[in-house]
Amino acid sequence: MFNDPSYLVPALIAVGVMLLVGFPVHEFSHALAAYRLGDSTARWQGRLTLDPRKHLDPLGAGILVLSAVASGFFIGWAKPTPVNPMNLEGGRRGEALVAAAGPVSNLALAAIVAIPLRLVISNDSLLLTIFENRLLSLVYDVSYIWVVINVSLFIFNLLPIPPLDGWRVLLGLVDSRTAWQLRQFEQYAILLLVVIILVGGQIIGPIIQFFLDILVPGAPFFAVM
Repeated sequence: MFNDPSYLVPALIAVGVMLLVGFPVHEFSHALAAYRLGDSTARWQGRLTLDPRKHLDPLGAGILVLSAVASGFFIGWAKPTPVNPMNLEGGRRGEALVAAAGPVSNLALAAIVAIPLRLVISNDSLLLTIFENRLLSLVYDVSYIWVVINVSLFIFNLLPIPPLDGWRVLLGLVDSRTAWQLRQFEQYAILLLVVIILVGGQIIGPIIQFFLDILVPGAPFFAVM
């Protein structure tokens, strides 16, 4: 399906909505969690906001667009939210909560859109009506891809490798000695990220599909032909 040219229009629309809504919500969630736990760094730097201009990272946005065009494995990122762990209540556990807030927001965004999609796919007559209308079909496809993108980023960001959110979650869950020993791998962060970008789809594809089967089981794709 991802090699079909007619897929590109809804995919790029969904990516655009992701840059305007999804990424800001992700970074705002980090900032809000940090603020609630006692760190105002993001707030002072103007990042405790849903304004997409404050969170845009050109490289991360470009990677998201390229991944949408090249395959069904969506990866990308926004500008990292500044956090001072020294200010957080709970120490490393607090840092783990802040790190987890972003990916969890992606899962929530996927679930919010998945609910009406489930209602649609459970009603054959409604589904047929949508498929017979090009505008409604486009909305359906964009919604489905939105779910795929957010599930993909939820899983991607929780991978326990630097510099992803999952790495900080891992460091916050293990004991201090283990965390100190693990930090030596941070020097390979760029290499690990490149590897994930190149082969990540094969590694986490089944996990993404597992969540899609829960959120939108049996959802047909795609409506626009």
